[in-house]
Amino acid sequence: MGSLSGFLVEFHGTPITAMMLAPWVQKNRLEAGCDEAGRGCLAGPVTAASVILSPGFAESLVQEGVLDDSKKLSRTVRDRLRRVIESQATAWAVVHVDPAEIDRINILQASLAGMRRAARKLKVRPEFLLIDGNRFVTSDDLPEFECFIKGDARFASIAAASILAKTHRDELMQNLHAECPHYGWNSNAGYPTRAHREGIREVGLSIHHRRSFRQLPK
Repeated sequence: MGSLSGFLVEFHGTPITAMMLAPWVQKNRLEAGCDEAGRGCLAGPVTAASVILSPGFAESLVQEGVLDDSKKLSRTVRDRLRRVIESQATAWAVVHVDPAEIDRINILQASLAGMRRAARKLKVRPEFLLIDGNRFVTSDDLPEFECFIKGDARFASIAAASILAKTHRDELMQNLHAECPHYGWNSNAGYPTRAHREGIREVGLSIHHRRSFRQLPK
């Protein structure tokens, strides 16, 4: 998808008017937004993404009013925005942290590790990181950063990262559903729904479940 011109996002036939995001913290600086998806799931990876948007592209996304926190958008809209972001972003990267590592280091540390790895994987080195959330553990090979609570509803690059993390993870869980069809991952993406937990009761845990999580309520 080569242009945002005419890109009208609709939800039940009504155009979406997203809350106005800021296109950047500081213009003319290579800022990478970082976010993750899947922290609360019982199965599958936690997925992190990092995205650098040029000032012009970020501004056009904001002015079009099409970008928002991925959780507030329909799957159709997220998938369309993924194609736009991946084709026009200055750089983007997505990383999956698997359940075995989540169990070994805990979900918080796995989420932070995923964002670090996604930032390192960018083909263009950022000058600054915008982190969704209230904490981050950096390393010497990464640039300065700032954390923003609900950053995916505040800054374009974090919102873009949230969309890539969510759509890539959903796609992976769709593929894993074909391998393990008992849990309904094609619809619940590994989250603790009734159908997912009924599948666990019926057939037990798969290799993709997080053993450190409480899989069934007491």
